Parts: sequence; C-alpha cells; structure tokens
Amino acid sequence: MTARLIGIALYAAILVAIGVVASRRMKDLRDYFAAGKKLSFWSVAFSARATGESAWLLLGLTGMGAALGVKAFWVVLGEVLGVGGAWLLMARRFRRLTGPEHYDAVTVPDYLEGRFADGTRRLRTFAALALTVFVTIYVSAQIDATGKAFETFLDWNYYIGAIVGFGVVVVYLVTGGFLAVAWSDVFQGALMFAGLVLLPLIAFGGAGGIGGVTTALEAADPKLLSLTGGAGLTLMSIAGILSLLLIGLGFLGSPQIFVRFLAIRDEAEIRQGTMVALVWTILADAGAVCIGLIGRAVLVDSGADVTAVLGTGAEDVLPRLVEHTFPAFIVGVYIAIVLSAIMSTVDSLLILASSAAVRDWHQQVRNPDIPDAQLVGISRTVTFGLALAGLAIAMGVALSTPDRTIFWFVIFGWSGIAATFCPTMILSLYWRGMTAMGALAAMVAGFAGVPIFKFLAPKLPGTAGELFGALGELPPAFALSFLVAVVVSKLDPAGPPPNAAADLDSASA
Repeated sequence: MTARLIGIALYAAILVAIGVVASRRMKDLRDYFAAGKKLSFWSVAFSARATGESAWLLLGLTGMGAALGVKAFWVVLGEVLGVGGAWLLMARRFRRLTGPEHYDAVTVPDYLEGRFADGTRRLRTFAALALTVFVTIYVSAQIDATGKAFETFLDWNYYIGAIVGFGVVVVYLVTGGFLAVAWSDVFQGALMFAGLVLLPLIAFGGAGGIGGVTTALEAADPKLLSLTGGAGLTLMSIAGILSLLLIGLGFLGSPQIFVRFLAIRDEAEIRQGTMVALVWTILADAGAVCIGLIGRAVLVDSGADVTAVLGTGAEDVLPRLVEHTFPAFIVGVYIAIVLSAIMSTVDSLLILASSAAVRDWHQQVRNPDIPDAQLVGISRTVTFGLALAGLAIAMGVALSTPDRTIFWFVIFGWSGIAATFCPTMILSLYWRGMTAMGALAAMVAGFAGVPIFKFLAPKLPGTAGELFGALGELPPAFALSFLVAVVVSKLDPAGPPPNAAADLDSASA
C-alpha cells in the first residue's frame, strides 16, 4: 500500500508544481482562458487528446473490450476518424477565423458571436448556458470515476477518493488557469499513452501471446471475436455499431477540444500536431481495447460471471490486470495514469465552463465595461464553484444509481456538448449560407435532443424504440441539430452576415 501511495503522491506533487509555475506566467484573462495563444503543437496535441479522452478511455473502453470483445474496436475507428477530421478539416480554418485578423476570439462563444455578427448576444448567452450545464455533468462523471479508481486500486472509501481527487485538480487549476491545464495535459497525456501501450505489450506475453488470448476468448464466448457481437448484419446490430463508431462526432467542434486550436501559437504547427494526435489516438485507444481483451482472457475463467470478477461493465479490468502483471510501485504509477485521464478532462472542462460563465456571460453580456484584470479573481471563484457543483452531482448519482457505468455517465455529458456545438461549428466553417438564427436553433435542438433521445425515444413502441435504444443519444441528436441548422437558415429572412463569404474564403485560402 505504501508503494502505491508514493506513486500517487509524486503525481499530485508534479501537478501542484505545474500550477504554481503557470500562475507566475499568467497576467490577464487571455492568459487564464487561452494561455495567451502561445501553445506549441506538442502542447496542443497532447492537451487535446488528454482532454478528449477521460476516465472512459482508461476504465470505460477497457471495460468495453472485456465485455464486448473486438466489437469495441469500432470505437477506436470512430475516434481516429473524429480526431483526424477535426485536425485535418477544421483546425486551420478555425485558427484563422479566431485570430486577430478576423474575430480575435478567446472562447468558442466569442467566435460564434463574431462569425454570425450576432448583436443580440443570444448565441453567446445560450452557448454559455449549455456549456455550464453539460460541462458540470461531464465533470461530475469524472469525479465519480475518481472515487471508483481509488476504491478499486486502494480499497478506499468511494467518497473519500472522490474528494481527494477533486482537491488535487482544484488546487492546480484555480492557481494556474489554462496554461496549467495545457502543461499538465502534456504530462498526463504522456502518462496515459505510455500506460495504455505498455500494459498490453507486457501482458500479452503472460497470456500466451495473441494465440493464447484468442483461444481463451473463443472458449469463453465466440461472440467476443466478432465485430458484430455475433449478431450478424441486422438492423439492430448496425445501429449498435453506429452508436460506437459515431462517438467520434464529438471531436468535430466540441469547445473543450477547439479552444486548444484557438490557443496554438502558429497555424503552421497544425500539420505536426495532426500527426502527434493521430498516432496517440491509434495506439492508446487500440491499447485500451487490447487491455480489455487480455484481461477477459486472463482473469475470467470460462463460464464465470464477468461482473462478479471485473465489476459493472467490466470496468475493473484495467486495475485487476495491472495488479496481476506488475509489482506494487508500478500499480501506484497506474493509479496516477488513471487519475491523469480523469484530471486532464476535469481541468479542461472546468476552465471551459468558467470561461463561459465569466467571460461569455458575466463580462460580455452583463458587464461589458468591466476590465479583464478584475476578472481573473472572479474566474478562480467561479471555477471552484463549478467544481463543487460537479462534486455534488457525482455524490448524488453515486447514492441514487449504484449500478451505473462510467461509460454511460461520461457519454451523456459528451453527447450533450457535441450535439449542441458540433453541427454549428462544422457548418460555420464551411457554409456561407448559415445564419445566426440557424445557429441558435441548431444549438437549442442539439441541447434538447440529447435527453429526448436518451430517455424518451427508446420508450417508443416496437422497432422504433429498440432502434433508438441501440443507436444511443448522440447520432440522432447530432443529425437533428444539423438538419435544424440548415432548414432555419434557409427560412431566415435576415440571411447570413454580409462578411461571411469573405471571411470563409480567407480562412480556406
């Protein structure tokens, strides 16, 4: 136990040190929310990947590998397509449009208001509201995962573990702002990458190589070796595959990812960042699924109850395999790796929600004359308050839903942000005919669509309900938002802003 705690203590000390150093380089609100727009491609790529992934990668996706088998590789493909699409098709245009020659944006709502020349402030206000709601839910899911990680690895009380993890991230985040987030994400992203790549390579040897793993999986359940889960190509199996494959849609415009593109110091570095991000995604995500497959083969006897051995959703597979493979100190390092996945997302989301509440609502809507210098202190207070709200939600869900999975909790928050923002972001970068009213309507539709398609649509009678249940909430909510954007923009008598065509031509040059 002592060796494990040493690994965690070193990890926490490094994060706090990063926060202290970053605080000394922070001069104003632009530094607090966008690191002065001076980040290198390494920082942006690692920060974007560490933020885009979370506890669901280390605990959720590894669990899916153990529970679903090779079918979980559809998630890997979807993530690669999503990350590649964001970097290759959207990052350069977005970086140009948010630069000083166009809208000089510090946040995504800044960009949306400038892109659509929205003098009513309705776009900014709704964007700030949506971010605050879904980001707080997303943060609560990460705090919940922190409690589960400490409970599984160290046999701590769940609530104590959640509070300890919460305390560490709040200290360095409130102190150092976005710069601390970016620097810590490089450190944490490197830890995550190393842990997810090395564990399956080492564990494969102990499991008898690929042949030994596949033999054990086939003996346990041949469906584990089927890309369709053994169901063949039916309507429901295709819907299930799409629900996994289209998780990557969230990378195509989610503010927590795109604020990193906004902060990169030079658009020339985007090409290098693309390669780093894609390599990270392919190897880390594939490693996560392989960990699940190896853990299922090694830890679960044929005919045994998977849940009894690996927990709900098989989400204990990574800690169990680590304990099976490595000595105690390395187990402590892996606790730090799991916490890295969690903290790198929590800190980014909290700084995003804080920017929405302080910059995009309090300053830009309510108090436009207040200077930036006065807002850093307010930002720290709001960041802490939102973190407390996330902690409260996590505690409430833990008490009311003991059989929850990390995957479900995280994906709901991820889907809410993605469906609200991604269709609007995609169209804003490529379609001249989009209007402010179309953007607002699309965001409202995506925001409302997620709970509708999560909780109501699956209860429809017959095949329709089953189809929505298999498909999940993100794909239909995303499609609804996209459709609403096009229809409302076409019908909007005000038309697109007069500078839209010139701006998009400039961004695509």
